[in-house]
Amino acid sequence: MNLWTKLKQPPWRTIVPGFCVLLLVPVCYWTWSPGLDVRDGRHDRNHNGIWISHGWLGDDGWFIRNAKTNELSHYRSRKVIRALATKFREHHITDVFPHLCPADIEGPIPAVDADQVESFLDEFAGFRVMPWIGGPNGGAVRYRNEKWRQTFLTSVRKLFEVHPRFAGVHLNVEPLTSGDADFLKLLEELKAALPPGKLLSIAAYPPPTQWQPSEEVHWSEDYFRQVAKRCDQLAVMMYDTSLRVPKLYQRLMADWTTEVLAWSEGKPVLLGVPTYSDVGVEYHNPRVENLRNALLGIHRGLSRQSLPTNYQGLAVYCDWETDEPEWRYFREHFLK
Repeated sequence: MNLWTKLKQPPWRTIVPGFCVLLLVPVCYWTWSPGLDVRDGRHDRNHNGIWISHGWLGDDGWFIRNAKTNELSHYRSRKVIRALATKFREHHITDVFPHLCPADIEGPIPAVDADQVESFLDEFAGFRVMPWIGGPNGGAVRYRNEKWRQTFLTSVRKLFEVHPRFAGVHLNVEPLTSGDADFLKLLEELKAALPPGKLLSIAAYPPPTQWQPSEEVHWSEDYFRQVAKRCDQLAVMMYDTSLRVPKLYQRLMADWTTEVLAWSEGKPVLLGVPTYSDVGVEYHNPRVENLRNALLGIHRGLSRQSLPTNYQGLAVYCDWETDEPEWRYFREHFLK
């Protein structure tokens, strides 16, 4: 009996194909390139964004309540504010979202330190500083309640009366179910409450995926468009996917890039990239969801067509967890 005839006999006729399949899978994965490394700066439009911590604007009461009074010196001087502004300029960041969450259960946004805010705005001249407001849906944020909503809007108006140099506000409510009509009403009222010329920026949710189809953290195309019509900018949170395979995340980032830019009704879009490390949670694996894999996927998505006019840049989440190796990677693999 020759070798070929023997291989066609049991059990070889199942063992050999099975072994070939097992060998083919890792080979295919190794050769698959869903991402694209771009180092010539072609996708940097010099208008990137970043989420930053509460201490930059928060009043002393926030430091006391959170046992962080030892950190006051990290924020409360012109020198440290100037250093932050310099770092952001070097990384072509223009839109800054300082944390001012969560809202009180009665509606008002957190208090700020007035002198600190003015010092911050002095040093950040030329930037668009938009306080990051909102909070947990159903807890701190109760936008279905008219009284809560009106108190929330009144506190936003007062913030601009005292500090008119803010460029707008950045609203982040989590989770937020796709199709929620009450949230659309909040957007309309918040936009109307802002002084003329001020921006309403939204922390938006990406499209659903086959791995994580929950409508609480993913928006359908129709709902994404409805939100886009009611705001001035969308910073899309392109993370917390629960994925465990790096190349699948790269492919997802490429697909999301194409989709959210097409769905934004022409409004400027910042593509949110992760630099944080929530180790031990199901929704985020930092070995998969990181700056490198995010950029590889975004570069691939942006390279599929001419750069859309509504593409503004990237938004880094977040400054307080971005270390120097990540900033270096950002410079070498994204900036002009």
